[in-house]
Amino acid sequence: MGWRRWRDGAGTLVVEGRGGSGSVRVPLEIAGSYRGRAKGLLGRDSIDGAMLLTPANSVHTFRMRMPIDVAYLDRRLNVIAVRTMRPGRLGLPRVRSRMVLEAAAGAMAGWGLRVGARVRVEIADE
Repeated sequence: MGWRRWRDGAGTLVVEGRGGSGSVRVPLEIAGSYRGRAKGLLGRDSIDGAMLLTPANSVHTFRMRMPIDVAYLDRRLNVIAVRTMRPGRLGLPRVRSRMVLEAAAGAMAGWGLRVGARVRVEIADE
């Protein structure tokens, strides 16, 4: 999958399983507009699933109420870095990152989402 323009909306994040294990499907919010990316998870106490910020190569957790997992994705939706960030932190930009996934702290490990994994995005209205 190459580059595309994303719109704000809903979808499903599909984390491909490794070694023959099945894939994991996660509810996804897409923030493709400047306004959607700027708001992100600010002011929330939780999230059901994940949020995709696109385009993005870094995030911050200022004014966030919860720690989050952050996964940096390249243009082919390969995971190039994963980290957990506490509130009040500034993440370093990742040069190859084109998108960033955010989820509640600990969620990504449960989905098997780690460096080298590949994800797919299914848009709700497509």
